[in-house]
Order: sequence, then structure tokens, then C-alpha cells
Amino acid sequence: MIIKTEKLTKEYDVGSQKVKALDGIDLSVEKGEFISIMGPSGSGKTTLMNIIGCLDTPSDGSYHLNGKSVSDLSEDELANIRNEEIGFVFQSFHLLARNSAFDNVMLPLKYAGTNKKDAIKRSNDALEKVGLSDRSNHTPSELSGGQQQRVAIARALVNNPSILFADEPTGNLDSKTGADVMNIFKELNANGQTIILITHEDSIAKQSNRIITIMDGLIKSDIKE
Repeated sequence: MIIKTEKLTKEYDVGSQKVKALDGIDLSVEKGEFISIMGPSGSGKTTLMNIIGCLDTPSDGSYHLNGKSVSDLSEDELANIRNEEIGFVFQSFHLLARNSAFDNVMLPLKYAGTNKKDAIKRSNDALEKVGLSDRSNHTPSELSGGQQQRVAIARALVNNPSILFADEPTGNLDSKTGADVMNIFKELNANGQTIILITHEDSIAKQSNRIITIMDGLIKSDIKE
């Protein structure tokens, strides 16, 4: 079991009111699953991803990642887990404009203090996985949107994360390029990578093996293919 949450709750103060973004989520994720999380704007799906991605902490309930309780960890401890256990891919790529594709991919390894020789090999391997070895010296402005997203995927993979999170990864791409990016995710999953994908699109969600729908901070449905 990679992820296990019990009664996961998140409350925000909005003026004098308390708003529950999550209202008691019980979720289990096994190694090697490919899951899509769907739900309308404000449903709680992004809040859920932020908590299980260790970007935020719950107000109540428990969260275990690879058997380790992370519900009450400090900011520094959460940052270490994010760097070692979790990879993120976002809709808007978040690449450094002046850095080459290779340097963008290598960045997490620099933060982790990885040996330079090992970091170079792992960065090259990650770019090869996404089919961009021949574009490693190009900056984002010299790459198409699809290629930039591939660089972002390579960067997310370079630390060999337990889980790869993708938040609307095809949202800024045309349908053909989006299909190419989804094929990369499917290939990674076929090789054992656990993937959790946030999407509004049914056609994207149906390419995963399990679809979880969030509504009003609760799991409305959980369907395995």
C-alpha cells in the first residue's frame, strides 16, 4: 500500500466561516495503480492532491505514505518527502525559461545533493524515457508545448518517485499532443510507475485504470476498470 488516508479532513477559514474542502476522505492506493481523480471546480480534488502530495497538511484524519505517517510532519520533513518520494507534473509546465531541458530535469537532483556523475546519468535517462534525448540542450522557448510537458515529466521522474502526480497535464495541449503525453503516462505505468492524475476530461480519465470522483469534499464514486 503506497497511500492510505482515513477520515481526511481539510478546513479553511473564509472570513468568519469555516469551509470544509475535504470532509472525511478514506482512500487506499496500491503500488502500480493509474488513477484519475475527477470532480467539478471546488469539489476538493486539488486539495486532496495537495495533501497526499505533501504540499499541504490535513486539519484532521490520518495519512500514511509507504507506511509512514505524514499527517503531522514539519515543513522541512514534508519537503524531504516531496523531493524523495513524489514527482509533480502541472498544466503550465513550470520550467525555468533560461535553463536547458537537461538543466531543468537535473534541478531536483541538485537540491537533493546527488553525486554529479549520477545526476548527469539519471537526467539523461529521464529525458530518454520521454523521447527527448535529442533536445536536451534546448531551452523551453525552443520547444513545443508537448515537448515542454515531456521535459516536465522527465523532471518529475528523475528522483525515481514512488508516486507521480499530474494536475491537468494535457490542459494546455491540443488533442494530438495531449494523446502523445497520455501515451507516455501509460507506458510509465506499464513499467510499474504509480500515477495519480487530476483531470476534468472524461476522455483522459478513461485512459487510467481507476476513476475516483470527488464531490463536496467526499468520494462520490470509485470505479476500477
